Amino acid sequence: MGYDRPGEPLVLGVPRAAFRPSPVFLALVALFVTSGTLAWNQVGNVRVDVFLFVVSGWLVSLCLHEYAHAVVAFRAGDRSVAHRGYLTLNPFKYTHPLLSVVLPVAVVLLGGIGLPGGAVWVDRHAIPGRLRHTLVSLAGPATNVLFTLVLVAALRIGTGTGGSVEFWAGLALLAFLQLTASVLNLLPVPGLDGGNMIQPWLTPQWRRMYDLFAPYGFILLFALLWNPRIGGWFFDAVFAVANLLGLPPWLYAAGLDLIRFWQG
Repeated sequence: MGYDRPGEPLVLGVPRAAFRPSPVFLALVALFVTSGTLAWNQVGNVRVDVFLFVVSGWLVSLCLHEYAHAVVAFRAGDRSVAHRGYLTLNPFKYTHPLLSVVLPVAVVLLGGIGLPGGAVWVDRHAIPGRLRHTLVSLAGPATNVLFTLVLVAALRIGTGTGGSVEFWAGLALLAFLQLTASVLNLLPVPGLDGGNMIQPWLTPQWRRMYDLFAPYGFILLFALLWNPRIGGWFFDAVFAVANLLGLPPWLYAAGLDLIRFWQG
């Protein structure tokens, strides 16, 4: 362990402060816990409580998704992610706040889909080996998969042991959002995590073509989902996996209805 300034320790040449969770992230965690507690006990307007519970929980998961990318990139050799603030879990550090925060939340409210959010800029030249590049891209979706399994396990173990049905509906919706995010992020679409996982293994010719389409990954994703046949395949696959995991459709549908509190 070294020191950058007197008394300030370094971790692999980076000040330890670069690893401290930001106040914004801690505030989101506090809001998630508080709103979840209120929804559990049906205190105040339970629809607003579930809305805050789901939205803050979704934003926390977005931060952890991007943090996973950043921390794997850091361990693989890219120190720039620390200097850019990616390891502080601050959602406003992950690209543009509109694309990283506002758009994913809007899609959650309107469509009930866990749209991929922000992104960390990784210095690929600082990371040796194709496998490490793939692992950096895989880290984010793996986080969503883990969240899906943990939330489904909490539902299957905890439902019926206490709390309000509104709380469990909100938790079920969070699990469904994590599931959709897992599937979307693993699609081999240029610019998304699934595409970035295979990009290092492409031939130079295919890689050039991939890099040409990568900036338009979000647009391509929307175009694919807008197609009735492809969109139908996607949702059929998501619903099938949800049923396989034992996620009750009526419960996450109730959660989606609850977070649209303005309609009630």
